[in-house]
Amino acid sequence: MARYIGPKTKISRRFGEPIFGPDKVLERRPNPPGQHGAKRKRKLSEYGEQLREKQKAKYIYGMLERQFHLFFQRALAKEGKTGELLMQMCESRLDNIVFRLGIAPTRAAARQLVTHRHIVVDGKVLSIPSYIVKVGQTVGVRESNRTMVAIVSSLAAPRVAPSPWLEWDEATMTGTFTRIPERAEIPENVNEQAIVELYSR
Repeated sequence: MARYIGPKTKISRRFGEPIFGPDKVLERRPNPPGQHGAKRKRKLSEYGEQLREKQKAKYIYGMLERQFHLFFQRALAKEGKTGELLMQMCESRLDNIVFRLGIAPTRAAARQLVTHRHIVVDGKVLSIPSYIVKVGQTVGVRESNRTMVAIVSSLAAPRVAPSPWLEWDEATMTGTFTRIPERAEIPENVNEQAIVELYSR
């Protein structure tokens, strides 16, 4: 259940992207953190670029090194492009699907909903954020929690177009994982090939 609990805006400024969701501070101060962040333009080595991509992916999906490396090993054992399989596995995590369905505004909020037992998978309460949802399974809000202010407000908020590999039933507050997403359908700005090269060193 380990997770990153440090300063989030500092991490977003390091990458120059809203890693953890919309961030007003990042909009005002897009330069890297630190006294000389605005002036420092150091070119990273190949290893540095690879490490940067791995760290970015870990922060985006809320994973620490041990679990992320386990996901990589599982992807490596499968047939296909390892990097693409790794991203697909990350997208199949329960907390990520709760976020993609719009039940929570961020992955951190989605993780909290899962651990607090507000989410059901195929009608059964599941409190493991890293659970890999399988194609055909349904993910929804526990019936007794469907009037929660946090959930209702998140679902009512303006959202980007829903993920094409998920189907949402507003009446039952349930989404279906219809298929594994293609890499082009995953909007995260991550160079997964760099991660594969880093772990292959």
